[in-house]
Order: sequence, then structure tokens, then C-alpha cells
Amino acid sequence: MDERDESWVMDQLVECVPNFSEGRNEETLRALAAAVTAVPHVALFDQQRDRDHHRAVLTFVGTPEGVAEAAVALARVAADRIDLRQHQGAHPRVGAMDVVPFVPVRGVTMEDCVELARRVGERIGTELGIPVFLYERAASRPERARLENIRRGGLVGLATRMQQAAWRPDFGPPTLHPSAGAAVVGARPILIAYNVNLETTDLAIAKTIAKKVRQSSGGLPCVKAIGVALPSRRLVQVSMNLTNYEETPIHVAFEAVRKAAAQHQVQIAGSEVIGVMPQRALMQTAEYFLKLEGFDPGQVLEARMESVLARMAQVWHGAPGRQSGTASSLRPLLEALSASSPVPAGGSVAALAGALAAALGVMACRIGPSSKLPQSIGSGVTNGADDLSATEQRLIELRQRLEELVQADAEAYGQFLQAARLPKTDPARESAIAQGLGGAIEVSLEIADLACEAAAFLRSLLGRTKPSVGADLKVGLMMALAAAEGGLINAEENEKNSLSQRFISTFSSKISALKQRLVDLRKL
Repeated sequence: MDERDESWVMDQLVECVPNFSEGRNEETLRALAAAVTAVPHVALFDQQRDRDHHRAVLTFVGTPEGVAEAAVALARVAADRIDLRQHQGAHPRVGAMDVVPFVPVRGVTMEDCVELARRVGERIGTELGIPVFLYERAASRPERARLENIRRGGLVGLATRMQQAAWRPDFGPPTLHPSAGAAVVGARPILIAYNVNLETTDLAIAKTIAKKVRQSSGGLPCVKAIGVALPSRRLVQVSMNLTNYEETPIHVAFEAVRKAAAQHQVQIAGSEVIGVMPQRALMQTAEYFLKLEGFDPGQVLEARMESVLARMAQVWHGAPGRQSGTASSLRPLLEALSASSPVPAGGSVAALAGALAAALGVMACRIGPSSKLPQSIGSGVTNGADDLSATEQRLIELRQRLEELVQADAEAYGQFLQAARLPKTDPARESAIAQGLGGAIEVSLEIADLACEAAAFLRSLLGRTKPSVGADLKVGLMMALAAAEGGLINAEENEKNSLSQRFISTFSSKISALKQRLVDLRKL
């Protein structure tokens, strides 16, 4: 995308958290994720599923237009692959793509998300023939604002109500889709889907506790709750939506469930967050249970990493208020490297060294050719003053890509760290770690490959350019060789972290080839 598009993407962001009546079929879950990742200007943040609930939740963020396209694409995949006539699960539902909320994140208002919900709802109704009900802030009637009112009685209850004029859908046909049911589309603020599991199989206890803690029964403000059985885990669950975590934080909801369970002589088996949650909500809980004194949000690793990466982006891509001058523009990057966080680190430095080396080569080309005849240097790069222009252009391309890899390396390793922090019981952890390591290794190998190419060009320029830049080219050559070696070191180190022999074999030949290339360059 061009710079204007990229700026606009960052200025306007919407979150979408669709829920699907499918938590068991791997092929369908992969197809749902692929439908999101195929849409430009959209990033898939999270995908969770539960076999007992027979439900999956995706979280993605992007531009309003991108998010709208992804939502419609998901509705199409769900309608093609999910048949509610064959569905058996613990969670209430009325649709294959059951509920689709849009949440304002940055540069958009709730009214924008309401309009987005209406546009998407109309497309789902018209293009797919699925009846759509608008809910929450987008609701067309007061009785439809609450999701539980639309779901009451399940598919049978909704089908019966749809025979009344007051319950005609907002979009689409007046009857349920044979296999996909209906879709509930709306706009709402951020909420936290939070579940507490109880060490009992008695569903009546979970339902009693859910009734006690939910707002509609006189319990906690901004809390919705139901009791759900989890037969595969031999547990029951109090499943909650915290619609305003500032009013009722996670730890307050947890303590309320724990105390109510204790009255039934039942222990807490664990709890879980479905989808993503604001960092502030997690810090509230940490401060409460750990009794933290003088806690600063900047002490959170992810918060520090986000700040560091933002400063790096400012260095390389510019930002409003950026100071001029080499020293001042490099300071944020140097501070980021000096911080007590795992990224950015050696890989980013290797990429930076390669970019600096290529820049020195560009300088030498622009100063001009040597007045003497070109010497044969045996590098495999074409000699002659006439070729300086082509060499300069390629070195510019190398410099630009290596600049991008400074941040790409930090982001790639950051993804691996996130995967490594997943619970060891999470079935997706091993795959996520492998994917994270693979991304980090690919970036390191690209750094090494481009740095080797830059080194070859720099060596070829010795004797082809003016003698006054000879020392500069030698410095650049040393930097390029160091960048290549740094990329290889990182690739090998990350390769060691993998437990999969198949994974290792994918990269070993590339690493060996680059090692030999580096040896050859040092001999020239």
C-alpha cells in the first residue's frame, strides 16, 4: 500500500469479534481464519474455540472497509460450512455466524460502527439470504438491544417471534436460513468475555451462581452470566461478559464467583479469557491480587515493547515532531536497543549494519568513478564506470529493504515470544512457536543474504570509484560482512530452539549456503 493508505489505516481502526457455532471442525476453523487474512488492511489478532461450547471466536482489527469485507466473507464461509441442524453445543446460539459486534478502536466513533453494522447486515441479508437482527448500539428497536432477548428460546423461539411484525428482521428474508439460521450484527464498546470453571459437574450450581452475579438479577453491574456444562472436562462453568470492566473488573467478578461457589463447598478449577482484553484490565487484577505498590504500566514488557517499536518506526519512517539531525534521529533507536527488553536486539543491529554499509556504497557511486581504468576484481559484479548507475540503484534497494528489516526482526521475534507465553496445555502453542521461530529465522536469513550482496557490491567498487572513498568502502565492507554474520548467528540460534527435526531441515540448507557464500566473500 502507499504511504497515504498506511497512514489512513493507522488513523482509523475497528475491532470485530464474530462468534461462530463451530468449535470442533479443524478444516472449518482454518477456513474462517483464512477468510480474514485474505482481506487487505485487516489483521487477525486471535482465534479461540471450545469443544463443549462448540463455538469459536475470532478477533481482528483493521480499517472500517477492510473489517466490513472480512465480516461478509466470514458470513459466507460460515453459511457454506456450518449446518445448525447438525449442531450440538452448550452455548446459546441462533446462527452459524451467530453474533458480529463492531468495536471502535481508533479514529472512529460508535456512530461509525453503528453505520458499519448496518452496511454489513444489509449485505449479509441481501447477498446470503440470511435474516439479520441489529443489536446493542445498532438496535432498531429497544427490545433487540440485548443479545439475550434475540437468542431467547434459541432457534425455535426466534422463528416463532419472527412471525410477529415486531420481530421481522432488519435485513434479509422473514424466515430463518435452513442451515445458517440468523445473524446478529451490532456495535458495542469493548467487553471482556470471562469464564470461571468450577470443580463440579452439577450444572444447577453454576446456574445459581450465574444468576447471583449477573446484573439483571441484582448482582454485579455490567455483568452478564450464564451457567454452562463442560462435559469433556467434567466441570461446569460460569460464563460471563463484563460489558464495562472499569465498573466491574475481572478480579471483582472472579471473587464474587469464588465466594458464591464456596457457599456450595465447590472449588474454582480455573478461569479463562475468550478473545483479547485490554491491558488495563489485566493490570487491575495484578494490582489487586499482588498488592503491588507504586506500580507503573511501563513495567509491563509488552507495553515497553510497543513503545520501543513505535520509536523505531519514528526513526525509520518519520513522524510529526521528529527532530532533525543524525544524532537526534538515531537516539530513539539507541535508547530502544539499550532498554531492558528482548527486542530490538542483535538481529535489528545486523540489519542496521547492512543498511549503513549499503548507504556507504551509494555515497561512493554518487561521488563518481575513478579517473583510472577499472581493475579486475573477480567479484562476479560487472566492472566499469558505465555500470555505476545500476550498482547505485541496487544498493539503494538493498539499503531500503535492510532498513525495513531493522523493525521486521524485532516484530518477528516478538511474535515468537508471544507464542512461547501461551499455556503449555494450549494445543495451538507448538504450532504458534514453530511459526514464530520460522518467521524470525526467515528475517535473519534475508538480512544475511542482502548483506552478502551488499558486500559483493562494495568490494567491486574498490578501484571503480574515486580513491578518496576507498576507506569508506572498506568500512562499509566490514559492516556488510558483520551484518551477514550477525544474521546467520541469529538464524542458527533460533534454529536450535526448535524441537522439530523437520523444521530444522527446512532452514539448514539455506544456512549452509549462506555460510559458504560468506566464506567466499572474505577470501576475495
